[in-house]
Amino acid sequence: MQVSVRDNNVDQALRVLKKKLQREGVFREMKLKQHFEKPSVKKARENAEAIRRARKLARKQAQREGML
Repeated sequence: MQVSVRDNNVDQALRVLKKKLQREGVFREMKLKQHFEKPSVKKARENAEAIRRARKLARKQAQREGML
């Protein structure tokens, strides 16, 4: 990942870097890896995330179909 600093504006470059890291999910992954997660807990969390993603996708599709 690369962020260019223009006109010695480090603050703006930091904001851009943080936004890119957030989008990639680096902060979330770091938070999850701070402590050991039992395999059963990890599986339950991943299943819950998959259900959340599926519901969000279905909600967006229903909204799109309702508008068309």
